[in-house]
Amino acid sequence: MSYVMVDIESDGPIPSDYSMICFGAVIVKDDLQETFYGQLRPISDNWIPESLAVSGFRREQVLTFPEPRGVILEFEKWLEVNSVGKPVFISDNNGFDWQFINWYFHYFIGRNPFGYSSLNLNSLYKGLKVDIRAHCRELCITKHTHNPVDDATGNAEALISMNERYELNLKLV
Repeated sequence: MSYVMVDIESDGPIPSDYSMICFGAVIVKDDLQETFYGQLRPISDNWIPESLAVSGFRREQVLTFPEPRGVILEFEKWLEVNSVGKPVFISDNNGFDWQFINWYFHYFIGRNPFGYSSLNLNSLYKGLKVDIRAHCRELCITKHTHNPVDDATGNAEALISMNERYELNLKLV
């Protein structure tokens, strides 16, 4: 089983009415070399300028991005090649990131290789610290830039650190 850290950027708060603009993923293991980055053309005419601005893209740019179905198929193939066993989805805000990834997988290809569940990195850290205000970002080495590969990499670093510090015995392969 491989833990796959995922981060997404969107132009609004929910899938279908708004669009996932880009996403990044990294297989969580010591070298953090297996990464994926996808850009996706919007699926809706709805968009919130402030939400899109977080990604650093302009509307004119995202309209030239690839069709989502092909990107989702590429991501599925990348998961097949790079994960050991069934991939496990994890992110620092899985309530947000998961809803987009899950929806896009099911809408565009009718299946989700992650299955029906996800893990929340930040909740794990809060529990380990026994502090509801704790944030896992303090363990990240890679700066949080809103580039989803950078952000997923930083979160993967945080999970590796938690695994070592708190002796979680996660098999990071």
